Amino acid sequence: MERITLRIPKQQIAEVEQMVERGEFPNRSEAIRSAIREMLRENEVPYEFSDSRPWVRV
Repeated sequence: MERITLRIPKQQIAEVEQMVERGEFPNRSEAIRSAIREMLRENEVPYEFSDSRPWVRV
């Protein structure tokens, strides 16, 4: 796994922290990874069109 640095508004971090405190996620990193996985699933392109948006595939 790679480490990256993000700049995120304080309000959004506070909301993620609340989700962690409620037990929805074990920590902030997992909450952010979950959001990225969801974004990738939502933007997935059918295989026949994958050449036009290669950044969608991981």
